[in-house]
Amino acid sequence: MVVKGSISGEVAETTLEFTPSIPPFVQPVMMSETRESNQVDSNISVSFEKNTQEKAKSVLINGMLDTEESPQSETGNDDSLDKSTEATKLAPADHLWATIAEGAVQLRMERNGPNSEPPELVHEMLLKSVQLYGDLPALKWKEGNDWTSLTFTDYYQLARSVAKSFLKLGLERFHGVGILGFNSPRWFVSDIGAIMAGGFAVGIYTTNSPEACQYVAENCKANIIVVENDKQLQKIIQVWPQLPHLKAIVQYSGELKDNVENVYLWSDFIEMGKDVDDSRLDKVMASQKANQCCTLIYTSGTTGEPKGVMLSHDNITWTARRLMQVLKIGSAHEMQQQSISYLPLSHIAAQMCDIWLCAMLGATTNFASPDALKGTLVNTMKEVRPTVFFGVPRVWEKIMEKIKVANASSGFLKRSLVSWGQKVGLEANIAAMKGESPPWSYGLAHSLIFKNIRQALGLDRCNICYVGAAPIAPETLEYFLSFDIPIYELYGMSESTGPQNMNVKDSHRIGSCGRPIPGFSLKLSNPDEEQNGEVCFWGRHVFMGYLSMEENTRNTLDEEGWLHSGDLGNIDDDGFLTITGRIKELIITAGGENIPPLLIEHSVKTELPFISNAMLIGDKRKFLSILLTLKCQVNESTGEPQDELSDDVVAFFRKIGSNSTRVSEVLSSSDPVVNCAIAEGIERVNQKATSNAQRVQKWDVLPQDFSIVGGELGPTLKLKRPAVLKKNCDRINNLYCDLTPTSSS
Repeated sequence: MVVKGSISGEVAETTLEFTPSIPPFVQPVMMSETRESNQVDSNISVSFEKNTQEKAKSVLINGMLDTEESPQSETGNDDSLDKSTEATKLAPADHLWATIAEGAVQLRMERNGPNSEPPELVHEMLLKSVQLYGDLPALKWKEGNDWTSLTFTDYYQLARSVAKSFLKLGLERFHGVGILGFNSPRWFVSDIGAIMAGGFAVGIYTTNSPEACQYVAENCKANIIVVENDKQLQKIIQVWPQLPHLKAIVQYSGELKDNVENVYLWSDFIEMGKDVDDSRLDKVMASQKANQCCTLIYTSGTTGEPKGVMLSHDNITWTARRLMQVLKIGSAHEMQQQSISYLPLSHIAAQMCDIWLCAMLGATTNFASPDALKGTLVNTMKEVRPTVFFGVPRVWEKIMEKIKVANASSGFLKRSLVSWGQKVGLEANIAAMKGESPPWSYGLAHSLIFKNIRQALGLDRCNICYVGAAPIAPETLEYFLSFDIPIYELYGMSESTGPQNMNVKDSHRIGSCGRPIPGFSLKLSNPDEEQNGEVCFWGRHVFMGYLSMEENTRNTLDEEGWLHSGDLGNIDDDGFLTITGRIKELIITAGGENIPPLLIEHSVKTELPFISNAMLIGDKRKFLSILLTLKCQVNESTGEPQDELSDDVVAFFRKIGSNSTRVSEVLSSSDPVVNCAIAEGIERVNQKATSNAQRVQKWDVLPQDFSIVGGELGPTLKLKRPAVLKKNCDRINNLYCDLTPTSSS
């Protein structure tokens, strides 16, 4: 037997004729004197001409906009765009997009403000960091029980050595260098070295199959692939015959098990670059252009073939500079920031935070162990005590579960004290968001509770906690707020070089992605009656195009350079963006009603704290149903979900009268207590529904939680809906085999 259910009563058939009223869509002019990022006009746009009577007169020079007046830098110095100097950094370009490897794009420059800053190459940005922070530690990693570090000066020089070795191996301009392995200093210098040597840095997900690795390497015409160990090496060797451009493989950790031609250990690889003159590398670096591609970020392919997102030098350097300024972090010589690198570096979020932003800030990047996401991350956090920490939603949820388990095992008095402190913490932080003073008891709660919680998590000196890469439930954010740990949600995508909108300390709202970063323009396309529209971006963070995919590029970038994200959202009166779903994930019922699944899924998980994942079903169906998984233990070695329920779920089940300790026990007995709890929780969710079509009628508890190894989650733990649909096709069809409710007992 399996645990299934439905809301008692007949399953309603809903037919709704819906003709949305779409307000006139006003296209903002692409080049304007000033683009305001933090205001909203009546056309649901936060990017508009401040003064339509005084438009900037702009012309294109080598793909970059030049204006009548020279912009002033934020420091007050004259950073005017000298044509003879700046033009040498740009290749001629006729369009705002490109899809060929050597292509160049026009930069989205403006007369004033952040978009007026002169372009910069990646190696120029890094050299500035060396000049500012040369003797400070840039990278730290563990060797045994001891931490080892590399200064910014040595970091830069090692990257140059790697670049020379790439040239020795025959790296050609605008060809890829694939990097396949867990985060490490050698991953970083391989990435930077590939760019210095005139190639593309191309991260490859470690979870990729040999065939998926082949696709990426073939698409970017990789000359060289750098792998972590023998496991990853064998993937590439298996498909090497199908990769005509691949000249060499470099293994950066462990020993080579077999002697294979053109496969090198890291130590031998570094030595071969010594034969290359510095002048040769300098010439290659000097020939690079800021409006040409230097990095490829491959989408995870959750809805089709992965796409190679082309990012230019200017995309990276300009975006990193914007982040540095919005975070308002002081000099590294006064207090050097500490971050932890553990998320997949083939994802833009990790690259932007760990490599580029840290380099610009003069921060130290500390490398976690490869099993960080399998349970050791908190141990690293305690050792490093980061000042800046970025986590995907599942990471924060796992930390929350650890806190709950620890609290549940404590005595009554301690639990009561913690409960009191949480109420005070939430009240204080909500007051702060409104600009009000905290309650008098805040100081006491901080001394007794908040300080200890932060120390236990290694967050005692962390002032900047962020979440992104996937939606997070507002309840999770509120939970951490109750312990005086504000987590600021940000929003963006690979195609926006990472960020677009973000909450900051003095401008923060739960459940919102915040306002656009200054210089990043935002608008909603085709808003419906409820003012939900497609989220669109404009600015120098917008990518160049998809490599060798012109049709996909044209579908994503419109003629005026706006990036159409595919996300649905709305903007409140204060300019805060809330994402309500994805257009491709939108459920259109048989009755014609459009239903974004995200809000219902979050609501179900909030009402049922023992649920790990919830995925709404109902596209082209007569009613909604939902697939559920239970929180369970995870094999720390493989990352595979186990049959044993997590400790907090077992404790919760005891409270409601269930003795189940395993997922299989819940399913085999069709546990009536658990089934009843699910029915009641879903009924509470349904009470919030705005129409009968939005009510969940049936559900099915799956025998195993979603995971990366199972194929239901992507590398950043984002739900891969098509994979779940395919894997559970029969179970889903059974839910719709008739319209009578399944027994809930």
